[in-house]
Amino acid sequence: MLHPFFADKGINLLRKGCHTDAIGRDGATTPLPVALGHEGAGVVEKVGKNVTSVQPRDHVVLSFSYCGHCYNCEHGHPGMCEHFNELNFSGINYDGSHRLHMPDGQDISTFFGQSSFADHVVADEHNVVKVDSNVDINLLGPLGCGIQTGAGTVLNYLKPKPEDTIAILGVGAVGLSAVMAAKVANMKHIIAVNRNGNHLDLARELGATEVIDNSVEDTEEAIRKAVPRGVTYVIDTIGNSGVILSGIHSLAPAGECVLVGVGGEIKLNLMNDLLLESKKLSGVVEGDSQPQSFIPQLVKYYQEGRFPFDKLIKTYDFENINQAFNDSAKGEVIKPVIKINPDLQ
Repeated sequence: MLHPFFADKGINLLRKGCHTDAIGRDGATTPLPVALGHEGAGVVEKVGKNVTSVQPRDHVVLSFSYCGHCYNCEHGHPGMCEHFNELNFSGINYDGSHRLHMPDGQDISTFFGQSSFADHVVADEHNVVKVDSNVDINLLGPLGCGIQTGAGTVLNYLKPKPEDTIAILGVGAVGLSAVMAAKVANMKHIIAVNRNGNHLDLARELGATEVIDNSVEDTEEAIRKAVPRGVTYVIDTIGNSGVILSGIHSLAPAGECVLVGVGGEIKLNLMNDLLLESKKLSGVVEGDSQPQSFIPQLVKYYQEGRFPFDKLIKTYDFENINQAFNDSAKGEVIKPVIKINPDLQ
């Protein structure tokens, strides 16, 4: 059963340059017409009669949609929900209906169960995460997807030990969130890899122990110079097959490469690339997170000064939405955020 709520004055913070929204805009994921937006934050205005987790005036972040009753949801892995693609990308509610319509009655697809590029949002209770109202709501929207993906892949899925080592391929918002999480986990080596030196200084500031510019250095050679036996884990945020292969080749025996970036085909030699050294290749969605518990934990780390994700954010007024997308595409901003209602506090 769907349990809707309204976010008072809407979602005032959304990551505009997000690749997920960009590919949705281009019709690659969700039937058009679609109302985009998948990292919302706002204040609850109304709740459905069966809602128990939030109440009016609560500050909330909107995250991904999940059914709550499939095997994976019931076992604490809603990011692996059996209905994930249906609920987040098909454009319809769980019961097959549409909640958004054009003035002439034409159906509009919903995105990530929220469509939060709007001044008001109707969402399922599973999308909604209550957060501390003492933290600036204007910062919190990006926790709903990209930051959660990077941090959760480290803290929820890999659960590293301090002696473990990691290479993070690509240091945009997801990769830098993984860097911060690896520092929270006190990992021995945190190696950040990116092209043209972009964001590598920030990666070091946020916790990377080594940085590699793979436009001038061979990734595998540089990783093994820092950790001769190879790293315990690799996280790829890029989706480029050549970069992924270099990551796999940089793993220590029994190491694991985790894919979180959108990509296409990759050609592997199963024996040489994986089996002979017991290496693993896996894909993880949304950081294997349970948003209602993990996002408040990230907020707590932020309040303690251990997860300074605000360093990634630049805000834009709504009329500059196209500029936000363009700046993100050119790499001029890491996490652009749109303030739909500048007065929302």
